[in-house]
Amino acid sequence: MSTAELDLLKSQADSLFARKRIMGFALPAIVLVYFTYIFFAFDIPSLAQRANMDNAVTIASDSWSYKVHVTRTNRTGEIAYAVEGERKGTYPDGTRPDWVTGEDITTVTLGPDTIVRFLPENRTEIDIAGFGPITAQATGRQVTTNLGETIPDWINASDRRVTITLPDGRVTLTGSKTEVFRYFPGWELFWFTLDSPYHGHGIWSLLTGPQLDPQRGNSSGAISDWWNNPMWRHKDIAWAISETILMAFLGTFGAAIIALPLAFLAAKRFAPLVIIRGITRRFFDFVRGVDALIWTVVLARAFGPGPLTGSLAILITDTGTFGKTFSEALENVDEKQIEGISSTGAKPLQRYRFGVIPQVVPVLLAQVFYFLESNTRSATIIGAITGGGIGLMLTQAIQTQKDWEEVAYYIILIIIMLMVMDSLSGWLRGRLIGRKD
Repeated sequence: MSTAELDLLKSQADSLFARKRIMGFALPAIVLVYFTYIFFAFDIPSLAQRANMDNAVTIASDSWSYKVHVTRTNRTGEIAYAVEGERKGTYPDGTRPDWVTGEDITTVTLGPDTIVRFLPENRTEIDIAGFGPITAQATGRQVTTNLGETIPDWINASDRRVTITLPDGRVTLTGSKTEVFRYFPGWELFWFTLDSPYHGHGIWSLLTGPQLDPQRGNSSGAISDWWNNPMWRHKDIAWAISETILMAFLGTFGAAIIALPLAFLAAKRFAPLVIIRGITRRFFDFVRGVDALIWTVVLARAFGPGPLTGSLAILITDTGTFGKTFSEALENVDEKQIEGISSTGAKPLQRYRFGVIPQVVPVLLAQVFYFLESNTRSATIIGAITGGGIGLMLTQAIQTQKDWEEVAYYIILIIIMLMVMDSLSGWLRGRLIGRKD
C-alpha cells in the first residue's frame, strides 16, 4: 500500500472519529436543550409552587379510610351522626358512635389528645393537649374565637369560618353548623349499611348464628342487602362493568367484521384498480385519523349519550386501524396456497375462503383480541363522556371531591377487569391460534 493510500485511510479514519465525537456531544446537548425548553414551556417552577402536598396527603388518606361526621345545626341545635356525611349513612334514631357521649353537653373524643364539646347557645370548646382550649361562638353568620393573631398553620380562621385540622380528624365551624369528623381505617358500610340487620355481624355469625331477620334467611338476606347496598352500589357497579365490556366487545368485533371485506379492496393483490385502492385507503386514514374520543363527542351530539354511542366511536376508529392491518396481511399471503386451491377448480369466493382467509386468520385474531383488551380500557374513558359504564361512575365519584374511597374502589375494579380481559384474550388466542413453546 502506497503512502498516499495510507494518508487517505488515515484522513478517513480521523474524519470518522471526529464525526463520532461530534455526535457524542451533540446528542446530549440536543436532549438537554429539549428538556430546558420543556422546563420553561410547561412552567415547571410555577407548577411546583401551586402544588399542595396537604391536599395530596388528604386524598391518599381518604382512599383507604372513612370519616364519621358529627354535625350540629346551629339554628335548631340538632345533632346528626353519619358516615361520610351522607344521608344513606346516617345512624338510626337513638344511636350514635361510642366515642360521642353526654346529653346536655355532647362530648366528642377526637383521638387521644383532643376533645370537642358542643355547649349551649351555639358555643363550641375544643380542648387540644399541648395547645389549650379553643372556644368558638356562632352568631348569625359570624364565628368568634379566643384565638389570637398568631395561630399555627393547622388552624385556618376567619370571621366566617374556622377549620382545625388534626391527625385524627377535623373540626369546622361556620355560622350555620359545627361539624366534627373523625378518620377510621377501612371502607365502612362496604358490606351492609347501618339500617341492615346484618350490620356488625361477621360471616361466621351469619352462617351459624340465629336468624336476624324474621322474614329472610341470613344467607339470602345478607346477599340481598350487600347487592343492594345504597352507598357502595354493588349492583349498579356490576351493570356498569358489563356495559364497559359490552362497549369494547361490540366496537372491536363490529370493526373487524366491517374492515375485513374492505381490506380486500385496499390490498394491491386483490384490487388491481388504483382508484378503488386509493379511495379505500383514504377512508381508512380518515376514520382512524380522528381519535375515538373525538368521535365520541360527535356521535353523542348526533345520537345522544349512552353505551351504543361509545360502541360506535370504537367501531369507527378501529375500522380504520383493522382495515390497514388486514390489507397489509392480505398483501403478504402466500400465492402457492391460492394456486393450489385454484387447481381444484375452486371459484373466486372459494379461493378466498380456503386459500386466503386461513393464512391471515392468525394475524386477524391476534390484532382483534389485542384491541379488545385495549378498548376495554378506552371504554372506561369513553363511558365518562357518553354517560355509561364504570367510567361514568368513576367520574361522578371524582367530581364529588369527598368519596375518594369509592374512587379507589372503582380504580381497583377497573384494574381487575383489565387483568381478566388480558387473561381471557390470551387464553382465546391460544385456543384459536395456538401457542408456540
